[in-house]
Amino acid sequence: MSAEAADPAAVPRRRSRPRIDLRRLGRVALLGPVPRDRLPDAIGHVAEAHRAHHPDADLTILHRAYVLAESSHRGQMRKSGEPYITHPLAVTLILAELGAETTTLTASLLHDTVEDTEVTLDQVREQFGEEVCYLVDGVTKLEKVDYGAAAEPETFRKMLVATGNDVRVMSIKLADRLHNMRTLTVMRPEKQARIAKVTRDVLIPLAERLGVQALKTELEDLVFAILDPEEYEDTRALIAGVTGGSDPLAPIADCVRATLREAGISAEVLIRPRHFVSVHRVRRKRGELRPTDFGRLLVLVGEDADCYAVLGELHTCFTPVISEFKDFIAAPKFNLYQSLHTAVVGPEGAVAEVLIRTHRMHKVAEAGVVALGNPYAPDPTAAQQAEPSDERADPTRPGWLSRLLDWQESATDPDTFWTTLRADLAQDREITVFGTDGRTLGLPAGASCVDAAYAQHGERAHTCIGARVNGRLATLSTVLSDGDTVQLLLAQDTASGPSPEWLDHARTPAARIAITGWLSAHPDAPGPEAEGPAEPAVDGPQPTAPARTRSGGRAANVVVDGPDSPTRLAGCCTPVPPDEVVGIVVRGGAVTVHRQECPAVARMREIGRAPVAARWRDEDGGRDTAACRVTLVAESFGRPRLLADLTEAIATADAAIVSATVEPPSEQRVRHTYTLQLPDAAGLPALMRAMRDVAGVYDVSRAQHPAATG
Repeated sequence: MSAEAADPAAVPRRRSRPRIDLRRLGRVALLGPVPRDRLPDAIGHVAEAHRAHHPDADLTILHRAYVLAESSHRGQMRKSGEPYITHPLAVTLILAELGAETTTLTASLLHDTVEDTEVTLDQVREQFGEEVCYLVDGVTKLEKVDYGAAAEPETFRKMLVATGNDVRVMSIKLADRLHNMRTLTVMRPEKQARIAKVTRDVLIPLAERLGVQALKTELEDLVFAILDPEEYEDTRALIAGVTGGSDPLAPIADCVRATLREAGISAEVLIRPRHFVSVHRVRRKRGELRPTDFGRLLVLVGEDADCYAVLGELHTCFTPVISEFKDFIAAPKFNLYQSLHTAVVGPEGAVAEVLIRTHRMHKVAEAGVVALGNPYAPDPTAAQQAEPSDERADPTRPGWLSRLLDWQESATDPDTFWTTLRADLAQDREITVFGTDGRTLGLPAGASCVDAAYAQHGERAHTCIGARVNGRLATLSTVLSDGDTVQLLLAQDTASGPSPEWLDHARTPAARIAITGWLSAHPDAPGPEAEGPAEPAVDGPQPTAPARTRSGGRAANVVVDGPDSPTRLAGCCTPVPPDEVVGIVVRGGAVTVHRQECPAVARMREIGRAPVAARWRDEDGGRDTAACRVTLVAESFGRPRLLADLTEAIATADAAIVSATVEPPSEQRVRHTYTLQLPDAAGLPALMRAMRDVAGVYDVSRAQHPAATG
């Protein structure tokens, strides 16, 4: 089946085979029984496509599956007016052309029998075995009578759980949805839009993650036509305007063939037209399209080493566009995709994108997990080397699926599961980070140390107080990059828990669900500001952990309206007299006092925590003599002895340095952040003036966040 869907209304599966007339197949299916020594004509095309990939396949079981499916669906009609049997036939043909093995095709023929006919799972199990029964059960929908509005999300939950044990379940579902999308025009417009949105938000991302590009690209075009018909028509007109004449990529393809022939490299060079959505994306990215933007060159070779040989010849004989080079062979995508991507400038200045891969890589790129056949078939070689195990290995179960199956167990509410599933699938890139013990964690791009903590430690991550990223101390909000090494620091006090602010940094559903669950279960638990210092507990040698910045544990010299409650100064903005202050009631009834302009106050208002009035206690005729802690930021030009001069100015003002951070110079500018203990708040203005007077310092200001320690 071609991955380049030119028109969702008429998509050829293979250039060498005419489009199958499903209405004709339906009529053949109604003609009744056929001799036992040959297959029914209705599945002749399925058998032909299957034998093209599996020449030695036994078609007997397909014959039996078809007979059961046809007899059980007999008399049922689709909304399009076709006999219902045409639907399982079309789904099976899609999978056969992708190279699915016989068990998958058998299940696809039967995939609607349990749901829409009198056939039971016990009958399927008895006639076709446990494996086919499991696949059929996995794609069978839950009844709306039993589940009501939750039927759709719970059906997808059931399919995903089944996919976790056998990825072929989702292969059948994707082919099923593709054929339904092809015939969706018979539905009401509002139902078309609803089905298209679910396809866009859930099934297309799943097809991408499973590497089934042939299904994904056609689904994208079909959804595009329904949800954005005006843009779709503009794109179709744009493509139609350039397909009438000669292909601008043809001369470049000829040059590439000649170059590789002279170098003695056996390769097949093809021109792959982009599908509609791909053209639309390129147009939005680049504005005006070049004539060569409507397609790409595909170079197919025999061995992995030949890919790099082709790349070397292209970069030697043509001018390469270096920014377009990507090596997905050395570092495959998380959906099994492997290929070299580059772009070269042709003889007349035209830029052509080039994909270089082996024939095997191309098959996997098009069909993804479907191309792997039966991932659970025993490997005789591996069986001799490995010890017996009750758990069957699944080479197609990637990290994202394992994470999804983990968090869905905690999302018991169907609405929460449905919303979280769509958000999780919207994250289309993945990174790999490493623990200090050598283990690897797969996380979505943009994940923070909070996500890594819950991915590695589960509920123990509630006690996480910091991390080391690539050997340096880091806050939990630190965003991780691909290849980072992370060591997570846990408190010995198991009673401590996460802060609501952690939700601002959690990207993965597992982390967000765990944090939300803990906060809901501990509404009266003291927040992080009320906790005392904790000793870190880490796997392996224990480094010195960064202490949490706190200003609690002592009576603040402020007065708040309302009942008498413990009062603390916030560590995030370190208020001192005569700052304008406001109180925020935290868990446990304590009041944390912030500066009016502190960002935390705005966040608390957004989540519905009403502030309480607060003011400094009036003592000694309005002069407050209490000691205070404050964080100052000094902006300066870099010079020798700057740090020594600043610390001398601070010491002269009788201020004690609690912590200090000096950021690396940027364009000759340096930022120093100091958390200071002052004996008297009244001395703060004089201290800031003294720091500004240091040569090279051009600004000193109050910080909105605590200084990083370490």
